[in-house]
Amino acid sequence: MLETDKVFAGSVPENYDRYMVPLIFEPYAADLARRAASLSPGSVLEIAAGTGVVTRALAPKLPSGASYVVTDLSQPMLDYAASRQEPDSRITWRQADALALPFEDAAFDVVCCQFGAMFFPDRTLGYREAKRVLKPGGRFLFNVWDRIEENDFADDITNALARIFPDDPPRFLARTPYGYHDTALIRRELEDAGFSRVVIETRAEQSRASSPRIPAVGYCQGSPLRNEIEARDAGKLEAATDYAASVIADRHGSGEVAAKIQAHVIMAVG
Repeated sequence: MLETDKVFAGSVPENYDRYMVPLIFEPYAADLARRAASLSPGSVLEIAAGTGVVTRALAPKLPSGASYVVTDLSQPMLDYAASRQEPDSRITWRQADALALPFEDAAFDVVCCQFGAMFFPDRTLGYREAKRVLKPGGRFLFNVWDRIEENDFADDITNALARIFPDDPPRFLARTPYGYHDTALIRRELEDAGFSRVVIETRAEQSRASSPRIPAVGYCQGSPLRNEIEARDAGKLEAATDYAASVIADRHGSGEVAAKIQAHVIMAVG
């Protein structure tokens, strides 16, 4: 992972929430919220909350006396998440690094993280931190994307950009968000961090949009992929987005589009 892979700033948070959240994140957020709520936790920590799609899904399902601490490494993303959330006295917003969580040992019943583990510079250290702040027997619940070939729009756009920049293709999507899909590795790293009873479920969903341009704008302008495009040629962002949209239209149609997305959902006992 490159340092630029972690930069969610400028207009990225707004575009991320407007385009990417409904495109690929909402169905998995609903799933993660359902699983977390079924554990009836009194205290929840969310890591790498992004623009708050899980927070919006989970908060209404938690007991009235629960505490819910929502964190992200990026203050702009966290600020945007807070702006989207209904006022809720149970929620505390806090900027935090997943590799150095600013919380006491054994503080939470559940730690959850939606599509954040791929961005940890040291995943085993991040998992050890999650275990440290969990109460004995607490649950760590998170998800990660399966390989990029199982996620059609992301794969289409990566291949399209490789044709625009053949000498230096932007590989952010394949490298980081879709680069941590080996379930044996995930299990081993969790066990190395001290977790037990690791259960991994692979779950397919459909990504839907009203036009091919929605996924093109979402990925090219609502994720750190934008940083890679602009680093190669700042004047080509719109042209790259347009070309990605045309490739998606060729494969999936020019009206409403739908394509497969797939992720692994993991629960481990601390």
